[in-house]
Amino acid sequence: MTAGDPIGPVRAAAAYRAAAVLAAVLLLAAPAHAAAAPAAPEPACTAGTGPYQRELEAHLGRTVDGTQSAADCAAVRAFQRANGITPADGYPGLATYRTMVAVAARDRPNAAGGCPVRSERVTCVDLDRQLLWVQRGSTVVFPPVPVRTGRDDQETRPGRHEIYWRSKDHVSTLYDDAPMPYAQFFDGGQALHGRPGDLYAHGGSAGCVNLSVPDAERLWNLLDEGDAVYVWGTKPGTED
Repeated sequence: MTAGDPIGPVRAAAAYRAAAVLAAVLLLAAPAHAAAAPAAPEPACTAGTGPYQRELEAHLGRTVDGTQSAADCAAVRAFQRANGITPADGYPGLATYRTMVAVAARDRPNAAGGCPVRSERVTCVDLDRQLLWVQRGSTVVFPPVPVRTGRDDQETRPGRHEIYWRSKDHVSTLYDDAPMPYAQFFDGGQALHGRPGDLYAHGGSAGCVNLSVPDAERLWNLLDEGDAVYVWGTKPGTED
């Protein structure tokens, strides 16, 4: 292109447009290198048959044969993940079973009518199913959650009670300063409270109604002194 050549700028602009079109075509034709790396394959589920195999199989719509398969294991693991159970390893153990009972009861926890229906708020403790929920009238205001109640010879006392004292950061004066977060006392030394660690260890409490710490905190934020607590039924293993 020489000075004063009117065709030069036109040719340059055309060449620029052609280069841009070519670059776009090449970009579209190029393989999509991974904007995100492909997800790693799901590890095999290898947990064996558990003590609550049949119950979990029935709940999850699996063939009820009492023997863990790879597909059973994967279904149990998915249930554990959906419900915050750790470890989510597919093993049908006690924690998974207790959570399953709570999940199965969510729609109508008081279907059998064990807990009295009152106009005031009532905390219902079902010893048979090891469940706790709160209802006002027939409306459930705190869905059922698994609990651990008193062991044999230290059973949680049945009947109608009332929360008479609350202690958020309570420690036991009877059992080696054991932590009892979000304690709400309803009958003598028996209280609704959180239990750090394994909720199901040692087979039962010394009479208190133990919840996971997150559940105990939510219950603390709902209840108050004077609220009714109703306990009925028999904890499995304490029939004698």
